[in-house]
Amino acid sequence: MSRSTEPLDPPSLYAAREPIFPKRVSGQFRNLKWIVMAVTLAIYYVTPWIRWDRGPAMPDQAVLVDLASRRFFFFWIEIWPHEFYFVAGLLVMAGLGLFLFTSALGRVWCGYACPQTVWTDLFMTVERWIEGDRNARIRLHRAPWSWTKARLRLVKWTTWLLIALATGGAWVFYFTDAPTLARDLLALDAHPVAWITIAILTATTFLFGGFAREQICIYACPWPRIQAAMMDEDTLTVAYRDWRGEPRGKAAPDSARGDCIDCMACVNVCPVGIDIRDGQQLECITCALCIDACDEIMDRTDRPRGLIGYMALRDEEAERAGNPPRPLIRHILRPRTLLYFALWSAIGVGLAVALVMRSAVDLNVSPVRNPLYVTMSDGSIRNAYELRLRNKQHEARRYIVTVSGAGAETLIVAVEGEDQPSLLVPADQTLTRRVYVTAPAGTTLAATPSAPITLGVTDSDGPARNEVETVFHGRN
Repeated sequence: MSRSTEPLDPPSLYAAREPIFPKRVSGQFRNLKWIVMAVTLAIYYVTPWIRWDRGPAMPDQAVLVDLASRRFFFFWIEIWPHEFYFVAGLLVMAGLGLFLFTSALGRVWCGYACPQTVWTDLFMTVERWIEGDRNARIRLHRAPWSWTKARLRLVKWTTWLLIALATGGAWVFYFTDAPTLARDLLALDAHPVAWITIAILTATTFLFGGFAREQICIYACPWPRIQAAMMDEDTLTVAYRDWRGEPRGKAAPDSARGDCIDCMACVNVCPVGIDIRDGQQLECITCALCIDACDEIMDRTDRPRGLIGYMALRDEEAERAGNPPRPLIRHILRPRTLLYFALWSAIGVGLAVALVMRSAVDLNVSPVRNPLYVTMSDGSIRNAYELRLRNKQHEARRYIVTVSGAGAETLIVAVEGEDQPSLLVPADQTLTRRVYVTAPAGTTLAATPSAPITLGVTDSDGPARNEVETVFHGRN
């Protein structure tokens, strides 16, 4: 009997997506998700419309990323391009905060506040309103195309598209004056960049929230693969107490059966379609909806709650033996979380101090080195400096140029093009001007090859002041 020499087709590495139809559930964790979703969506959609008086030259918007002027406004705080360290510090704080929450409560960010989770939850809520709960959606999915199915799908997709359009539209309002852009959009007179941004964000929101859903969390997001480094045996995460639940059975509990009646309620409500009874899995986003579903079944069957609940691996042995777990505070307040919190707090305090101590005027001094100095006809020595002044106030300010240091009382300051040693800097602008510092003949600085001095500017009508150390070059 001869064998076929034809090569076998390699097995497919692709598995078609199985749609997930989570069942509606009620309980404390579901209520918490409703609250988080309402708050985060309200913040996202409403924030660009909050007004804040910034004077006649600036848009009256509380939160604004002004790319044209290269500035970021957050209520009374104004961040300029050279102050990007504030943004970098906030990003570091966000990362440490994510590490802190993950080490204490697992993927709680993913389960409640991640934008993918929030918008997916919103889309699934709309889907449930239009097509019905889990069983009705499954029947509709399996049914052949008909007028009823086409109508329901059209209504659902249209609603999703409107939500996605509102999402993309809200994002562009953060980058320009919201009322002005809204009028331009309605008049079809907005800049092409605005239309392109709205189109891209609308498409991605529609696809990610409506169709990709759990696949973004499982395949696209790197956090499930990073979280293992942030978690340890003291981390509280959603788990199934198999010593209580096994062996499973639907009959009344007896010596041979556990509390789990294998009702599949925990699986049916899971937004990523996993079975928490199989143990910890990469796909789990710790939304805790399975806890609500299981507790509801335990109440109906007169069994104690907690078959599925938050648990730390360190407590497993104690709970198996029937002993109570360690107090919640001991899981949260431990060296690892305290270290994250200390680093997070230190950066926050540092940023706050830097924000309070920063001046309303920035000064940059560049000595003119070609030549280092000029000998005047009367024997005096003159040095030239390029002063770059940035007025961060929303009105024009006049700044007086001063010089200080050992022997500086003999120095004479002159500003190019000005009768007085002062500069008028327009509101929210930067001005560069040459300044001359002269040491009269016979003075100590005129005869000193190099001496430290300090050039400064003082607001003539306010407390704003800044100064920079530099060098005065005398006769060699």
